[in-house]
Amino acid sequence: MNLFADALTWLTDPANWGGASGIPARIGEHLWVSGLAVAIAAVIALPAGVLIGHTRRGVGAIGAFTGAARALPTLGVLTICALWFGIGLGAPLVALVVLAIPSLLAGAYSGVQAVPRETAEAARAIGMRQAQVIWQVEVPLALPVIVGGIRAAVLQVVATATLAAYTANLGLGRYLFAGLKTRDYGQMLGAAILVILLALALEIALAAIQRAVTTRLTPRAAAQPTTTATT
Repeated sequence: MNLFADALTWLTDPANWGGASGIPARIGEHLWVSGLAVAIAAVIALPAGVLIGHTRRGVGAIGAFTGAARALPTLGVLTICALWFGIGLGAPLVALVVLAIPSLLAGAYSGVQAVPRETAEAARAIGMRQAQVIWQVEVPLALPVIVGGIRAAVLQVVATATLAAYTANLGLGRYLFAGLKTRDYGQMLGAAILVILLALALEIALAAIQRAVTTRLTPRAAAQPTTTATT
């Protein structure tokens, strides 16, 4: 109980809420690193996942790859990257990108793959080119699943981005490492609570986005080939 009281004292101390090392600044750094990692992973994984889902080739191999990648220990990957890149942002960024790719890739290829072949064939029958079928029919229909993959990747990365402080002086992980070094367990618990609250806030926001995409975009995309054919 005293530990939670210490954490509350640390969280309510005005000295911890100002300056370059204050809680708002650390939260901003945490979000920036997480967003950058997810963005880089999305550039790699989403086009590849959409292409695999569209062609339905290599799905088994990708499933095995995503399963194996999820089993990788992030701290181990971070340590290897730190030995390779040295101290700085490079090592945790690479580790977080590796962590984010499987969820993004799985969401993209499984979402597009789940679109009925008849829908794609109907779109081709009314004169749509291959790229139009992908981006105007398959991707909109798959968007709820794709957003689900993004949601999973963001939450995993935000929860793990505390490890960025292992080699870089940024993010909420700095409080955890500093507290561990000085045995300030109240600070460590306070930082852990901040990470949990941040993850919960993002979960609520992304869940709302996923619901909105499901209710608004999917019916419109499903009706598009039929509407075009009728006109």
